[in-house]
Amino acid sequence: MIRVLIERHIAESLESAYEECSRSVLRQAISAPGFVSGETLVDANDPNHRLTLCNWRSTTDWHRWYHSEERKELMTQLMPMMDQDEKITVLKQS
Repeated sequence: MIRVLIERHIAESLESAYEECSRSVLRQAISAPGFVSGETLVDANDPNHRLTLCNWRSTTDWHRWYHSEERKELMTQLMPMMDQDEKITVLKQS
């Protein structure tokens, strides 16, 4: 199993629109093959800094989802709401 940390920073005043759209992304990811679980967190010092930590069965499953047309389409809606590029870190146990 791997963990994927996704960091996003939302532009001011777009928090509610982002929340709605990000829920759609998560709903679709949940049905993707290899998705195990996930949670979304808010930075205690910066409410526009959002983190999603999700567990995937393998890097292959993650990459399949990451490069899927479905995710790309959803991200075209989400990206204009961010004021920084999305940062993704793939983690594994040592």
